[in-house]
Amino acid sequence: MHALSIPTWVIHVSSVIEWVAAIWLVWIYGEVTGNRYWWGLSWAMLPALLSAMCACTWHFFDNASSLEWLVTLQASMTVVGNCTLCAAAWWIWRSASGGDRSQQE
Repeated sequence: MHALSIPTWVIHVSSVIEWVAAIWLVWIYGEVTGNRYWWGLSWAMLPALLSAMCACTWHFFDNASSLEWLVTLQASMTVVGNCTLCAAAWWIWRSASGGDRSQQE
């Protein structure tokens, strides 16, 4: 746990907490608006959360070489998360532009 300073740990942990709150708020927004595409965005945010949790776990164990696979998983989840967020944003944009209203009700 000595791999990071206390202020850096505060940033890491608060970022994870903020991301969880953002996922929850996006889900609630989908419920309030009745637009299910926002629920898709909250699901699309999960790989990025997993990525952050991998990084925190690796640092918690002092960047142990036995856990170096977490770095690969973290990078992979970042790529997957970026792709899922892009797709979810596109679906929201498409639904707002009148392309598909079937999922909104």
